[in-house]
Amino acid sequence: GADEVTVTLKDGQQYAGTVEGKDPLTDIAVIKIEADNLPALTLGESDNLKSGDWAIAIGNPLGLSNTVTMGIISATDRSSNQIGAPDQRVNFIQTDAAINPGNSGGPLLNLRGEVVGINTAIFSQSGGSNGIGFAIPIQLAQEVMDQIVRNGRVIRGWLGITGQRLTEMLAESLEIEFRDGI
Repeated sequence: GADEVTVTLKDGQQYAGTVEGKDPLTDIAVIKIEADNLPALTLGESDNLKSGDWAIAIGNPLGLSNTVTMGIISATDRSSNQIGAPDQRVNFIQTDAAINPGNSGGPLLNLRGEVVGINTAIFSQSGGSNGIGFAIPIQLAQEVMDQIVRNGRVIRGWLGITGQRLTEMLAESLEIEFRDGI
């Protein structure tokens, strides 16, 4: 909910930033800072990932800054329903690279050092990492960021319908034939 943030680089330089827009569905925000010659990572292709590809997670888990962990891509297209976040409607990259509280927002890299995802969640029954972490695919993150820059927000299509199980009573009220089990 912040409108202003402070961005701190690894070397300790700090910049005042403004939130240009955010997307609660993907937990992505675009932050603008005034600076020149900042280091940048190359974006990779999350659409080409396969289970078994190497993965590197960078972040600040549990307050331990600039931590790097390594693992593999465990799965791609892991639905938000499968990880207990049905309201997100996002397909995640699953990795066993250690992701803990504080890693959110850090990059998930391939072995070429390209960003293939943004670390965002863990699957845990104990509150800590169980070796099951999730990242937003970079192709989705890029689409979200582009829309925020262009529109100040993300615009999604909305059909406005909800699925419902057909019951005998509903079929009767709609004057259609009810066949149990179909």
